[in-house]
Amino acid sequence: MPAPITVSRLGWSTPDGRPVLSNLDLSFGGERTGLVGRNGVGKSTLLKLIAGDLAPQSGELSIGGTLGMLRQAVQSDPRETVADLFGATAALALLQRAERGDADADELTHADWTLEARMAAALGRLGLQAGPQTPLSTLSGGQRTRTGLAALVFNEPDFILLDEPTNNLDRDGRRAVIDLLAGCRSGAIVVSHDRELLETLDAIVELTSLGATRYGANFSHYRERKALELAAAQHELADADKRVADLAERTQVVAERKARKDRAGHKRRAKGDIPRIQLNTLRNRSEATSASNARLAERRRAQAIENAASARERIEVLQPLTVAVPSTGLPPGKTVLRIDAAGVGYDDRPVIRDLSFAMTGPERIAVTGPNGSGKTTLLALVTGQLLPWTGTVRLMTDVATLDQQVSLLDPSASIRDNFRRLNPDADENACRASLARFMFRADAALQLVASLSGGQLLRAGLACVLGASPPQLLILDEPTNNLDLESIAAIEAGLRAYDGALLVVSHDEAFLQAIGITRRLDL
Repeated sequence: MPAPITVSRLGWSTPDGRPVLSNLDLSFGGERTGLVGRNGVGKSTLLKLIAGDLAPQSGELSIGGTLGMLRQAVQSDPRETVADLFGATAALALLQRAERGDADADELTHADWTLEARMAAALGRLGLQAGPQTPLSTLSGGQRTRTGLAALVFNEPDFILLDEPTNNLDRDGRRAVIDLLAGCRSGAIVVSHDRELLETLDAIVELTSLGATRYGANFSHYRERKALELAAAQHELADADKRVADLAERTQVVAERKARKDRAGHKRRAKGDIPRIQLNTLRNRSEATSASNARLAERRRAQAIENAASARERIEVLQPLTVAVPSTGLPPGKTVLRIDAAGVGYDDRPVIRDLSFAMTGPERIAVTGPNGSGKTTLLALVTGQLLPWTGTVRLMTDVATLDQQVSLLDPSASIRDNFRRLNPDADENACRASLARFMFRADAALQLVASLSGGQLLRAGLACVLGASPPQLLILDEPTNNLDLESIAAIEAGLRAYDGALLVVSHDEAFLQAIGITRRLDL
């Protein structure tokens, strides 16, 4: 088992001084750990600090053993090959010289005659048949990710660091990542929102602005613990609210009792049967007691209100989001989309051939299939970005498309201004109410779209599309890529409340189940 990775009082801030990690204490052993948390809380930053890509600004970082890291995107220039990614270019060149008879005796002693076979085996584990000289630029995004994973395990580090490893992967690619981690003898730290992957890991660590909390076992255990935390917070809130009510009632009783005593005192003073000096003493004592009681009551009331607010805040964080959106008014029997014998492609290369299907009423169709099968091409065909080479495509209702960049939003404008542009008939109150449903309240609605995280961006897109007058057909392309679990929950809540037709490309099985997919179109 590899020596642990330990961080102690670790701190790091952005160049403009915004704290990302502060006084973080955490350790990782030889287990496979899922690292979860909101976008922007510092998950990827922590991996970069561990990998040495960033230097800690405070605290200590201790690394036991060797590391290998797969980042969110495997970037390459046009000349980079699979061999370069494996770090095997020089060793393969030596083998080629040896085969030509150009290597000297000293070089031959360093030749690794098993290298090509081991590389092929590593690639095969991830379902790839690329050769060492294959340019990375010729591979799809999913293939590049799998090639990066193959190179990672090929070098057998003590710890592997994975940042969203299943993004852009089809079902087979996701399964390959899960199987690879299951058979991995290294320790692993995996930043992921993929619930299927998280379900197979040994532990979950949740990173928040307050620090890190470790939840033993897998994602199901994590969700159970979070449910218990929610129940405890709800119980705490009920107790705090009761305390506030009890104090208010007690304060009222004390006030009424004092009023009765004051009335009795006035009557006695009116009779004149108590000496003036005694009256003054009684009055001063009463006033002092009243002031002391009032201060004590106010302190208790303020503490009770603070406790209630704290419990309510915890509930807002833990409570699954529910969203109410206006109805689309889509009749159950209305056909919204019909495709007959359609074919399309790029240049002279066909991608979709002889495709026919229709959507009627509020159907929810998931477009599935391996990378490169034409899922995104189909969406471009439906929305008119591509014209069919053969057959017909008829769109018979209003439609909104949310691609992975949410390009319908103007990045230079605020969320509020985008909403008003896309919903010109909605007044300011309707705008603010619609944005608040998707957690953009008050000044949060004034954020520039360009400043939003991936999760905030898609949530803003949904808020602007579904908030006032939702279209009868909504199209989504891989909506959960790069989103944290909380953002995914918000998207799922919005889509569950939407009563129109839904056409979605996604490999996220848990997401498809959560939004109630009724039919699948496998390309």
